[in-house]
Amino acid sequence: MIKPLVAVVGKPNVGKSTFFNKVCGGRISIVSDMPGVTRDRIYADAEWLGRKFTLVDTGGIQLKSEDVMFRHIKEQAQIALDLADVILFFCDYKSGLTTEDYDVATLLRRTNKPVILVVNKVDHYIEADLTDFYTLGFGDFFAIAAEQKQGVGDLLDEVVSYFPQEDGEAEEDDAIKIAVVGKPNAGKSSLVNKILGYDRTIVSDMAGTTRDAVDTPFTYDGRKYIIIDTAGMRKKRAIEADSVEQYSVMRSLNAVRRADVCLIVMDANEGLSEQDVKIAGFIHEEGKPSVVVINKWDLIEKDTHTVEKFKKQLSCDLAFMDYFRSITVSALTGQRVGKLMDEVNYVYAKSTFRCTTGTLNDVISDAVRAVEPPSQHGRRAKIKYATQPSVQPPTFVIFTNNAELVHFSYRRYLENYLRRAFALDGTPIKLIFRDGSEKDE
Repeated sequence: MIKPLVAVVGKPNVGKSTFFNKVCGGRISIVSDMPGVTRDRIYADAEWLGRKFTLVDTGGIQLKSEDVMFRHIKEQAQIALDLADVILFFCDYKSGLTTEDYDVATLLRRTNKPVILVVNKVDHYIEADLTDFYTLGFGDFFAIAAEQKQGVGDLLDEVVSYFPQEDGEAEEDDAIKIAVVGKPNAGKSSLVNKILGYDRTIVSDMAGTTRDAVDTPFTYDGRKYIIIDTAGMRKKRAIEADSVEQYSVMRSLNAVRRADVCLIVMDANEGLSEQDVKIAGFIHEEGKPSVVVINKWDLIEKDTHTVEKFKKQLSCDLAFMDYFRSITVSALTGQRVGKLMDEVNYVYAKSTFRCTTGTLNDVISDAVRAVEPPSQHGRRAKIKYATQPSVQPPTFVIFTNNAELVHFSYRRYLENYLRRAFALDGTPIKLIFRDGSEKDE
């Protein structure tokens, strides 16, 4: 069953993101006193009285603004309104009604959808004079203080009353989560839009346009995915302390942690930067399969050796994760974007690889016969048994007589042997060495 969608809309800086974060239980949307901070639609799942729904936070609507970015925000908010089942119209009690509130009210009446007027920042309800808000034409409204969560429960009671009756909750389908990461202005949002087939996120030549990690579910060739467009991650020294962008980077890193596959998008004109390598290192440490996406390939002057030169340089820069896969694309023209989804499926399949215990031990035995563990101080490690307890990444536990005797170089040898034997390119693998035997464990 598709969860109802509840859109939170209003002019800038009325507390929409604060409400969103309180209901969803985490700092998902950026909260700042600066108007226009939430630029794209931000989704999160929530639950109230046993009813599950999706809450979407939108950028502040300024219908009469000539600013290009606010026009983009209006377009994104309009998409949210088109998809919504219930609309929460937020106003600010402390700043009072403005012409912008009346403009938004006119826009919402045209939707012919349930609209609940919410007057936020009412810290002292008994003393508040709220009569002016009836002039918006939505009848009764809810006075809340989102920061203190006052009145939020009553508001949510009203929200779920608009949901259709359930015939039973259907289990959610598993979707492959794809995090799109990279430095600013590498073309991440353009790539996301090309994959989706429509403008899901704001695209601008100005670096830093995407500030939130934006989740979008979609279907490709009958398979379900969630693509996460993240903020560009710049060097720490280029980010002001306590700035909005600092929170954006934190959410980008969190997007990597919850992703199933990471796309590391780089600008072909600039090559792989130091920051790109650091991002790749973080993805590697988190055990996520990845594809290096060489974007803007259409702008590169090419000869017969261009691709090989790029791959050779990538292999040098990413020597610590020599299992990576790469693809050249153009988000602008759509060149090889379809093949990129094939790469996503490929590395995801590798990260979820599982083998039988018997097969694993046969491969380990072959590796030991080919090269025995080196001796240390007259003692030699003996490999007794191996199991695979988990996937994502494929994790192998190898039991020995003494794990300390297994030298780093031999650990690396076994890792490479397993990778070749099971064709585990595109994904990290993890080896854990333990004393004793599988029975002891």
